[in-house]
Amino acid sequence: MLDNPRSPRVRSVAKLAKRPARQETGLFLLEGPQAVSEALQFRPDLILELYATPTALERYTDIGAAATDAGLEIEFVTEQVLESMADTVTPQGFIAVAQQFPTSIKDIFAGEPQLVVILEEVRDPGNLGTIIRAADAAGADAVVLSGRTVDLYNPKVVRSTTGSLFHLPVAVGVELPAVLERARAAGLQALAADIKGEDLLVARSEGVLARPTAWVFGNEARGLTDEHLELVDRAVTVPIYGRAESMNLATAASVCVFESAFAQHA
Repeated sequence: MLDNPRSPRVRSVAKLAKRPARQETGLFLLEGPQAVSEALQFRPDLILELYATPTALERYTDIGAAATDAGLEIEFVTEQVLESMADTVTPQGFIAVAQQFPTSIKDIFAGEPQLVVILEEVRDPGNLGTIIRAADAAGADAVVLSGRTVDLYNPKVVRSTTGSLFHLPVAVGVELPAVLERARAAGLQALAADIKGEDLLVARSEGVLARPTAWVFGNEARGLTDEHLELVDRAVTVPIYGRAESMNLATAASVCVFESAFAQHA
């Protein structure tokens, strides 16, 4: 059992909570039974190291079985070691080190996608993870992170996806004009969510949302720039009927993506 929180191995795992270490190694952290279980089910090939407390493994016997099926050895650690490795305060008994696996833009638009989510300079990790989760739930084909959007493999992002990170392709490190050029070449229209846009219900009533669509969502505070809005086919806004001053980005994005999903599946 690994029981020294100050050991070089523990420190090397803990460093992955910081972006420089992730960039240098190409690795990232998975924390908790949900993330580890999803990775074992959908992408076990990505897991390089798997750590667990004996108590957690007794509770989640399915994770032990999945690890065995994948040919992975689980290394036992103490609670103190696990806490030293983790970014979160309560990692719930499991930590894994996995290989990063971004998808190329070329591959995303090669398969005739019907619904793609593009995130331009989204800075909040919780928002990014929640939008990826919503895109997965809505059946989107892919998510693209453009501009200075927060690192996909930030531990808070990974936790917020609750495993959806392993369910659909995600591309990173691209610029919005290039993404939209690829989207249009693949036959997708580009819709932006912006406070200056027209009512989303108008677009729905005109049948716009049933078409293959690339949704573009901008920064939480500033939205999309005027230059970026000129690149899209149409800008819409989610109507607010109550007294709320505005909507959280992840909530608004979820509404827009699901409206497209409803229209496309009708």
